[in-house]
Amino acid sequence: MIRRGFVDDKIGLKYGAGGRAMRALIERVCLAGIGPAPVDGIGLAAMDDGAALRVGDRWLVITTDSHVVHPIVFPGGDIGRLAVSGTVNDLAVMGATEPLALTCAVIMEEGFARADLERVYVSIREACQEAGATIVTGDTKVMGRGEIDGLVLNTAGVALCDRVVPDAGLKPGDLLILTGTVGDHGMAIMAVRHKLALEGDLRSDVAPINGLVRAALDAGGLDVVAMKDPTRGGVSSALHEMAEKSGVGIIVEEMKVPVRIQVRAACDLLGIDPLVVANEGKALIGVRAGAAEQVLAAIRRHPLGAEAAIIGRCIEQHAGAVILDTGFGRRMLAEPEGELLPRIC
Repeated sequence: MIRRGFVDDKIGLKYGAGGRAMRALIERVCLAGIGPAPVDGIGLAAMDDGAALRVGDRWLVITTDSHVVHPIVFPGGDIGRLAVSGTVNDLAVMGATEPLALTCAVIMEEGFARADLERVYVSIREACQEAGATIVTGDTKVMGRGEIDGLVLNTAGVALCDRVVPDAGLKPGDLLILTGTVGDHGMAIMAVRHKLALEGDLRSDVAPINGLVRAALDAGGLDVVAMKDPTRGGVSSALHEMAEKSGVGIIVEEMKVPVRIQVRAACDLLGIDPLVVANEGKALIGVRAGAAEQVLAAIRRHPLGAEAAIIGRCIEQHAGAVILDTGFGRRMLAEPEGELLPRIC
C-alpha cells in the first residue's frame, strides 16, 4: 500500500470527494481502526469498489455506499436511481454482475415532503427492475430540521461470482476501454445546482451497467483483467488508481475519449477537463490486447455502450502515472485532489 501525504486536522469536503485527499484519509485514519484483511479475499485495504470473500468455490462480493446528492432530483435521474445504480455498478466492476440482494437505509430531515419520498421510491423500484436487483432489508431514521439536508440514502449490495476482477490487474501492453461518454453526470448536476444558462441538454448518465459489464466479461473471459467505476474524480482519478495499484504507466489518447458536444462546450466554458468530471453509468475496463476488439464490439452492442472506445494502453515505464497524448504532444494528467463539485453522488 502506498502511503499518502498530509491530512488536515479538520475534515473538509475534499476528503469525501474522491481523488488523492480521500484516499489519504482512508489510508491514514480509517484503515488504522480496522481489523486484519481477510485471509482469502479482498478487504478494505485494497480500496477497490468492494470486498470479496471466498465462499466455497465462489466469491461473495460486498459493497456499500452513502448518497448525498444535491439536488436530489436532477436531469436524468434522482437520488433513488443513483443509489441503486451506484451499488449495482460497484458490484459489477468487481465481476459480480448478478446482485443477490440490496439494502437501503433512509435518513430524512423533519419536514421532508412525502410526495418527494414516494417519487424517490418509484425510481428505486425502476432501477432495481433494470438491474435485476431486489431490496431485501433497510432502515428508516428522521433527523431534526436542519440536522441534515433533506434526504440521505445508504445502500449495500451482495453478489456471488466465479471470478473477481480487481482494479489492479493491468500489465504492460493491456488496453483500456471506456464504455461511453465522460462527464455527463457531473456537468448535469453542476448546471442545475448553479442554475447555469448552458446550451444543450445536459443529462446525467446514471444507470445500472451490470448487463453491459456482463457482456464484456462474456466476450473477453479471462482476458478482462481490471475494471473500475469512474465516479468521483472522474476518469482521471480512476486511471490513477488503476495505474498505481497495477504498477504500470497509462497513456490516454485524448482524441479517442468520447465526450458529448454539450458536455465539451460546458467544460470549455467553465475551464474544466471532462476527464475529472464524475460519471454514474460508465466503466473503465482493462483488457489483454488480443481480446480488446471483441470486447469492444460486445460492449457497443449493448444499449448503454454504443459510444464505447479504446482510449489508452499500459506501458512499463512511468509506473503509477497517467500520460495524456493530445495528438500534438504529451503531458502528465494530474489526479484531482478531490471532486470539483461536492455532493454529486
